[in-house]
Amino acid sequence: MSEGNGPQAPLAHRVPDFGALELLLAVARLGSLGRAARELGITQPAASGRIRSMERLLGVALVERSPRGSRLTDAGVLVTDWARRIVEAAEAFDAGAQALRGRRDSRLRVAASMTIAEYLLPGWLVALRAERPGTAVSLLAGNSAAVAERLLAGEADLGFVEGLDVPAGLDGVVVGHDRLVVVAPPGHPWARRRSPLDAGELAATPLILRERGSGTRQVLDAALGGVTAAPLFELASTTAVKSAVVGGAGPSVLSELAVREELASGRLAEIHVAELSLARALRAVWPQGHRPTGPARDLLGLTRAGPATSRFAPG
Repeated sequence: MSEGNGPQAPLAHRVPDFGALELLLAVARLGSLGRAARELGITQPAASGRIRSMERLLGVALVERSPRGSRLTDAGVLVTDWARRIVEAAEAFDAGAQALRGRRDSRLRVAASMTIAEYLLPGWLVALRAERPGTAVSLLAGNSAAVAERLLAGEADLGFVEGLDVPAGLDGVVVGHDRLVVVAPPGHPWARRRSPLDAGELAATPLILRERGSGTRQVLDAALGGVTAAPLFELASTTAVKSAVVGGAGPSVLSELAVREELASGRLAEIHVAELSLARALRAVWPQGHRPTGPARDLLGLTRAGPATSRFAPG
């Protein structure tokens, strides 16, 4: 800009809009304003008005009209050549954007806490594959704290947690309910009790537990007021904890989802605890302000469309 000139108007106010450029190209190709209007799905008066507006904006005549049709002026020929380059660039832009959407919609990164990853997510993913057979899904399994970290770091598109509430920095929605149950090997003294276990005795007993940061541990600690005995073992997966209990190492607190078969077969015994609520919500979560889209949105819909995820239903 030369010194002394005022600031120019924004480029959008100095260049014809994309629809006008497409119309000019159609007139050049078809030799008729009427045929160009029909091809673009607009009326002839609207097409004429669009050409006149473009001519006023540029300050030159672009189209000469006659009973035999419409022809470009010399200036119109030059402007049409420039318009063609703009339209070709826009087509390339659109093709690239479609490719980006295709890449986004062809993959889904899911982060899930261990219980959900082991006992619920496989069924949801089978249903998703029926709807989106071309979507490649990767699963990052860890405790609820790790799921939140993955989402906040942009390493996952959708997460599932099983703690007390939605982790900081995330939005979420409840997709089901579950409860934790106290379990022990059939030969354990607790399994032979005739009366419910006292919550204080549970808190004072070393248990086989998931690590801190897991939703299971969070719910248990909150239910017992945060005062518990040092764990007998801390293990990083629900399956590992369950195997240790079945093997006779000691009692534990696990999701009902994880121990249904063992309770039904008698390999584990459920220990009733007086006046202790171990209910919890299962949640889908995502970064705040970024509602799931594409396959993440579809998976979220599938989790909410099915039956209750546990026999437990809050009263």
